Amino acid sequence: MKLHEYQAKGIFADAGIPTPDSRLATSVDEAVEAGTDMGYPVAVKAQVHVGGRGKAGGIDIASDEAELREAAESILGMDLKGYHVDRVLVESAVDFTNELYLGVTLDRGEGEPVVMVSSEGGVDIEEVAATNPDAIAREHVDPAFGLHPFQARKAVYEAGVPGDVARAVSSVLETLYDLWAANDASETEINPLMVTDGGDVVAADAVMNVDDDALFRHPDLAEMEEESYTDDLERKAGEYGFDYVRLSGNVGIIGNGAGLVMTTLDLVDYYGGEPANFLDIGGGAKAERVANALDMVFSDPNVDSVVFNIFGGITRGDEVARGINDALAQFDEIPKPVVVRLAGTNAEEGMEILNTELVQVERTLEDAVQRAVQNAEEGNA
Repeated sequence: MKLHEYQAKGIFADAGIPTPDSRLATSVDEAVEAGTDMGYPVAVKAQVHVGGRGKAGGIDIASDEAELREAAESILGMDLKGYHVDRVLVESAVDFTNELYLGVTLDRGEGEPVVMVSSEGGVDIEEVAATNPDAIAREHVDPAFGLHPFQARKAVYEAGVPGDVARAVSSVLETLYDLWAANDASETEINPLMVTDGGDVVAADAVMNVDDDALFRHPDLAEMEEESYTDDLERKAGEYGFDYVRLSGNVGIIGNGAGLVMTTLDLVDYYGGEPANFLDIGGGAKAERVANALDMVFSDPNVDSVVFNIFGGITRGDEVARGINDALAQFDEIPKPVVVRLAGTNAEEGMEILNTELVQVERTLEDAVQRAVQNAEEGNA
């Protein structure tokens, strides 16, 4: 579960991490009222689950009421990388001299949590990792003992953080790890952690994602789940029990297994297409579950074609094929071309059962993906 910035900042602030004064607004008038109460300048930030909000026009700085009103009118209601913006965070602007990055996640290769610090904050950390990996200091943590203070200091110093703020940054890093561990988070992140002229540090952004399977242990976080959706498709996915991530492309992807879906995403990219989503319908592929998945993908206006990649394991291929036929038969008109590839148990029987008047059938994943990419190109022409 992804928390919005304002939700994560509330948790960070309660734990003692300094954050700017901020207010959530769902209308232009609420935004202006917040700016008047806090004083100018203020930042106006779209509350959606996408990165690169600033570059996409989802963040603006206002130095007076007129600029704030203009910024709020521009951001509220906008489509930001496929997400409708229905709320903004208005917060006091921070006068800073430096921007840092702090993060905590799980290093699956090492089987341990890892804390990360970089002096190159305020930019896409994935880009920093790719172009200048030495700019990120990493320290692995034994989860049985937690992050020791000396480890936090070591990571901070190795990242080249100036000595006059190193102690404050180390303290924030320790708290960030504690929040990660205590809340069963998949990641906690501050980008940027701003350093002021007076040597104070302020979390100008906040990221916290929580393991869905652990929400039963955190009822306070579970209450935020429905509120954290700003996208109708994400809300539907939650209702249907699907693992779903909306992307910016136009090739809809449905599969029954995370690895299978990721492979399909990679192949779509390899063959020159752009994935529109990650949609894992999980075990089984009965008609109702398939229909719900198709309803989600068909509801995405960005989707021009769909590829269905199913592996028949416990659920046999012939059962899957009947489920797909029954699901598509529920639609008066198939709005987007659907390509199906079946593999595994009784796959051959399933291929024979599939109604080729409703779907396009391919025997290999490569052929299915290439056909879906071609369909998307033709639909977008």
